[in-house]
Amino acid sequence: MRPVPVADLVDALGPGLLRTVAGGRAGPVDDVVLAEPGEPAGQPGDLVLGVGLPSPEAAADLLERADAAGAAGVVVKAPLAAEPGVAAAGHRLAPALVALQPDASWAHLVWLLRGAVDRAGAPLPGDPGAPDDLFALADTAAEIAGAPVTVEDARSRVLAYSGAQDAADPARVSTIVGRRVPPQVTAHLRAGGVFRKMARSSEPIAVPAGPGGMLPRLVVPVRAGGEWLGSIWAVARTPIPDDRVRRLTELASVVALHLLRLRAESDVARRVSADRLRAALRDGTPPDVPEPPPWRAAVLGNRAGTDPRRDLELWDAIARRFGWRRPLLTDLDGALVAVLTARTGPGSPPWLADALARVGDPGLHAAIGGPADAPSDLPRSRAEAAELAALVTSGRLPAAGAVRLEDAWDTVVVERARTAIGPLPPDGPLRTLHDHDTSRGTSFLPTLAAWLDHFGDPKGAAADLRVHPNTLRYRLRRMDELAPLDLTTPHKRLSLRLQLTTLLTP
Repeated sequence: MRPVPVADLVDALGPGLLRTVAGGRAGPVDDVVLAEPGEPAGQPGDLVLGVGLPSPEAAADLLERADAAGAAGVVVKAPLAAEPGVAAAGHRLAPALVALQPDASWAHLVWLLRGAVDRAGAPLPGDPGAPDDLFALADTAAEIAGAPVTVEDARSRVLAYSGAQDAADPARVSTIVGRRVPPQVTAHLRAGGVFRKMARSSEPIAVPAGPGGMLPRLVVPVRAGGEWLGSIWAVARTPIPDDRVRRLTELASVVALHLLRLRAESDVARRVSADRLRAALRDGTPPDVPEPPPWRAAVLGNRAGTDPRRDLELWDAIARRFGWRRPLLTDLDGALVAVLTARTGPGSPPWLADALARVGDPGLHAAIGGPADAPSDLPRSRAEAAELAALVTSGRLPAAGAVRLEDAWDTVVVERARTAIGPLPPDGPLRTLHDHDTSRGTSFLPTLAAWLDHFGDPKGAAADLRVHPNTLRYRLRRMDELAPLDLTTPHKRLSLRLQLTTLLTP
């Protein structure tokens, strides 16, 4: 089992249940335990639940005992956790102090936390998938409604569905097969304000018939602690009686717990996966990924992005939309990085290039490093991807689509040489010409660059500079008078051109 930071558990369950009062200095969590009166409050790696604490003094004493035992954190119900003495102890001691919302159940919290902690030890990253009991709840809802039912999250992704879907309409069948509500149905629902109502209220919503043979529906929002988690959708060919609607609303509170657990497990698994990928990309630690090597690191860019977390969600959505069920994504040193497989199919470089082309957003781009045949090669592949990404950002490579190292190796080599040379050439003929251009406003350096680029062809070089060939020849004579140039050897011509690249590149 892999430990999970306390902050990750709190974020995964959301503010509807937990809130961090004091972050603490302890390590991550690998078990959840109940505090026993007169006993040590856990051990290193434990998240201690302060069930039934009678007073602020008892809560502060629990924090003291947890600190002595080396526990990772303590959960105390609000408003007890906000009492001055309790909060002060939380800020002073090592265990994190976490507040549980006053109307939340300890039994539900234990169930949710254990699922999230256990999920952290899953062998593969990504979403755990809807558990069987969520499908069972969909069947129960269908029995109550007397109609086919789907359970969806707040992004309109289908998590579970009942049997007897043959009685549904084409839109429902398309939703189940595609695991997402079809766009034309989404537009119809949005125009009717259905999503806005679900986000604001727990009241059931009657949705009229829509395009493409869509039948009427009854929607029951699923909420926990005021947070909208998803919804129950029933195809209602005829109005569902009020008493059955009331039972569906009661069932929604049970579904809410399952959606919370599913989200928490998925979120924790994704965070653990991201940590593993960071370690692999940074120091070559063997990554826990489903595909064998070779791999490739890819830096994912978004010219319109300002929030790395939102960009990560965007790329995760793109990956899943186009079939990469378990995308290997993480943020590292201010960049979003993916670990791709060198094989074909979802998660491969050709797949990524195709996905970007299909998205059609010119602001999205990917820079893909060379193959990593072993874990120790991943940091090198990541460094190469970062080099390519910097070239894209600076405008030296196209800022759209996917570019691989082998597609732009020449630009990378020149950029490495340019960086090594520095802002000014060493003492020599180019330093003299550079100083003359700077002080007199001449154009000797661009002239020499064009001459070398056109292999000494005066007409081609003059056309590139948009000057007469005689003007070019005059400049070459003046340059030779100021600083004689030896262009007879390939070594010197290469050296001069690399220095010119450094001097003439913004």
